[in-house]
Amino acid sequence: MEPSSPFRALAEAMEAVAQTSRKLEKVARLAGYFHTLEDEDLRTACTFLTGAAFPAGDARQLSVGWAALVQVLQELTGADDEALHDAYLRHGDLGEVAEELYPARRTAGPSQPLTLARVRAAFETIAAAAGKGSRGLKVATLKDLLGVATPLEAKYLVKIITSDLRVGLKTGLLEEAIAAAFAPAGEGRTADRRALLPPVRRANMLISHVGEVAVLARHGRLAEPALALFHPFHFMLAETIFAPEEAFEPLRGEEERQPALLVEDKYDGIRAQVHKGDGRIAIFSRTLDDITGSFPELLPGLEGFADRYIIDGEIVAWRGERPIAFALLQQRLRRKQPGRLVEQVPVVLFVFDLLHLGGADLLTAPLRERRARLEGLRFSGPVRPSSATVAEEPEHLAWRFREARDRGNEGLVVKRLDAAYAPGRRGRQWMKLKEELATLDVAVVAAEHGHGRRALVLSDVTFAVRDGDRLATIGKAYSGLTDREIAELTRWFQAHTTEDLGRVKIVQPAIVLEVAFDAVMESDRHDSGFALRFPRIKRWRHDKAAAEINTLDDVRRIYERQIVRPRAEDEAPDKRPQALGAGGGGYRPA
Repeated sequence: MEPSSPFRALAEAMEAVAQTSRKLEKVARLAGYFHTLEDEDLRTACTFLTGAAFPAGDARQLSVGWAALVQVLQELTGADDEALHDAYLRHGDLGEVAEELYPARRTAGPSQPLTLARVRAAFETIAAAAGKGSRGLKVATLKDLLGVATPLEAKYLVKIITSDLRVGLKTGLLEEAIAAAFAPAGEGRTADRRALLPPVRRANMLISHVGEVAVLARHGRLAEPALALFHPFHFMLAETIFAPEEAFEPLRGEEERQPALLVEDKYDGIRAQVHKGDGRIAIFSRTLDDITGSFPELLPGLEGFADRYIIDGEIVAWRGERPIAFALLQQRLRRKQPGRLVEQVPVVLFVFDLLHLGGADLLTAPLRERRARLEGLRFSGPVRPSSATVAEEPEHLAWRFREARDRGNEGLVVKRLDAAYAPGRRGRQWMKLKEELATLDVAVVAAEHGHGRRALVLSDVTFAVRDGDRLATIGKAYSGLTDREIAELTRWFQAHTTEDLGRVKIVQPAIVLEVAFDAVMESDRHDSGFALRFPRIKRWRHDKAAAEINTLDDVRRIYERQIVRPRAEDEAPDKRPQALGAGGGGYRPA
């Protein structure tokens, strides 16, 4: 058995990636590091480089609380509460706090260096700890692990444990590094690297385990990945449109308008991917987490479809024949044992796609075939097929949209009947139609103390949309959240402040909000060049990551489709303090 690689080498690679903004340098540094690793260490290192202890879809979780981690750091470094608090205000990152405090450690650990295998084993021990005495075991294991770490190793151990890597390393860049490392010409020719990148991305979309993809790339086996039961893959996504006519516009390279389209209600719930086989059923969320335990009442209805299948759908809080508040559904997501919430917040799973049946993958089959086979399944109880019809003209969509809204749903999802299922892709094969100027999904980039009874909480937020690799601010809102949500977000903002400006905290852009507004205006108040008229927070999107927010191009499209295009100076000035001044230079996501 080959010895495991030092964790130090991974920490140094992460640090090198964090220290450069040049994409090619990041790719080259990681590609060179990958070449030094045996297969098992390669799997582990790639997983850690995603900022996670375990691969996507792995049900194990570290479940290490902030208090436990701080306790270990203080015991190892001798830092008191004030020293730790001051360090956190300087850095806004617990990993960097650990790096700063470690040189002052009172005692040194054993001389045996950390290895990837040792870290992996420690994480497995922590994740397995359950029941009485589990906190003590977790703390002891953490202390053993961090007790032998150097300052740089401690920094990245804490970042992985807290899932807060922040080194400028996106999934796409990691895939490029794998292609660069294992192209036929090694780390050489650009053409070889580019040729290998599509198979790398396809494999990662299908198995959602970037470490396994790296091993397959090394051995020339990227053609092997296929759908595998209980290995969740990324969902196909829809592009937002704002008028029925857009749905029928030809795609790039096409000369004629779209033919008939499948039209489904857009439900206000959470995406769910269900796998069944070998006597087991598992429900996975959009973030590829196993949420089966949160929805036990769905299992009987899912039992009768077939012996082996994978389906895609939406779980919706539902009473009688109407949806109920999305916020109630979010309560259930946080409960592995929902208890009374099963009766208090009933749900329905609306199924809209069939991706695997009886041992056969259906990803490449056209939607019309997948839908026909889906409708042949035996539905029962709270598991139902989505409401679907066919539209041939924009007028059909407008009429169908009003029907969906009357049923209490958000709008429509419109799909090409000839479309294959493309995991992880967003495009015009699927489109979601909402009310024009209704909502945008945005990321919070700054939070400010409120006024009056909200003076002690961070209730006023500045938010942004995505513009390439940066975040462009577009508005500020302070209404729409409950007091409980504001209190929870205040704690999160305080723990994830990257720059403390007194009343204003610049925060890690990870919180996604859905914001409603009345119009889009040209404005120099925000660095996007636009501002939202009368923005208000519709809801906190726990189920979405910052990578999924709307883009500046979406904003421009909404602006262009407005009949009236107000400017910011046409509005009464906001008398409340602005969290950020004009021309803030934009925000680059971590």
